[in-house]
Amino acid sequence: MAKFVPFIIKTDGSQNISVKIVRMKKSDAVQTEKEPVWQTSWLSDYIQDAAFEKYALKTSDGELVALAAYEILENDVMVHITYIESQPESNPTIVGHSKKYQGIGRVLIAYGIKLSIDHECGGTVTFEAKVPELAEHYVRDYGACPLPSFGGAPRYELSGEAAMNIFVTYLK
Repeated sequence: MAKFVPFIIKTDGSQNISVKIVRMKKSDAVQTEKEPVWQTSWLSDYIQDAAFEKYALKTSDGELVALAAYEILENDVMVHITYIESQPESNPTIVGHSKKYQGIGRVLIAYGIKLSIDHECGGTVTFEAKVPELAEHYVRDYGACPLPSFGGAPRYELSGEAAMNIFVTYLK
């Protein structure tokens, strides 16, 4: 049986880096308020909502690369990816194109797809695009389908073949 084996890419050498995705600990959330400060405090009441499952993406030596919050919506047969944030050194909003690692969003979307499969939601995930460039990226590179957004941030769904194309990248 295939196993989910996540990885990211080190920008300076295009080298795949094995990573682990584990439940976020309080110490991970605290790190978002230390220098270099992350865009978002993961200690905020919103992110600490008990409805969200929160995970940390770490290298094998324990470097915190990103955090992600997921909402399992079994009644709606999907997982909503509430929030994903990369460490400041890999966050394009902070450092532009000189990111330390690449592929962070993709692997955390794939993990959302895994959670969706594990919770019998068929691999369907939904999420919002924070900026127009991300919205274009989700459609062009991932095959995401726009959903009604009701005046908020643009919303997207990944399901079926598009979701599986992302997910199988990490199967070994």
